[in-house]
Amino acid sequence: MKVLLVEDEKKIADFVCAGFKEQGFVSEHCDNGVDGFDRASNGNFDVIVLDIMLPGRDGLSVLKGLRKAGNATPVILLTARNELDDRIEGLSLGADDYLAKPFFVEELIARIQALLRRVSGERQNKLTVGELQLDRISREVTWCGETVDLTGREFNLIEYLMRSPGRVFTRTQILEHVWDYDFDPSTNIIDVCIQRIRKKIASIGVTTEGTSPIESVRGVGYRFRKP
Repeated sequence: MKVLLVEDEKKIADFVCAGFKEQGFVSEHCDNGVDGFDRASNGNFDVIVLDIMLPGRDGLSVLKGLRKAGNATPVILLTARNELDDRIEGLSLGADDYLAKPFFVEELIARIQALLRRVSGERQNKLTVGELQLDRISREVTWCGETVDLTGREFNLIEYLMRSPGRVFTRTQILEHVWDYDFDPSTNIIDVCIQRIRKKIASIGVTTEGTSPIESVRGVGYRFRKP
């Protein structure tokens, strides 16, 4: 577990970092918003603990800059008890949780662990291979950021292939897992379904190297292209 703490009050930073070390976390500390934004942007952290009131650049500005740059690292805000508006704004800017001062470091650690369990669960429900993303919960598929309108069967087929990019699946395997019945050598149902998926992706008008994410392997079956 690697945590970035951005907090300008030395006393708070010392007891939080001590608590992180006791828990086995690897932590880094910045005491101002400018350095905090730089480390958050360039470091590989599991979570960021970010105070709102910081010198140089305030925490909400840091958070806004990170989310605007596409940095999705989970963020827990540290706030004063009377900063309700800041807490609301922070959550609307993409913060994942907040903790009001004063607080016990044990509660902060518990919140970090709960947050990472939640994030881990969400990631397990999402597949991303190259420019194609699939959400198992919302059953939404996007290609280069654009939604691809798929039928239920098309969704199941592309999910099956995406689970193992680069692996070749035979028509028999696809029929058994997606259609739930044995192979019929006379059927072309898989080929027709894949052609529909390819056309829907191509109709978006955005391509990556002019190729479809689903490759045909002559005489064998299909595979999802590795990025």
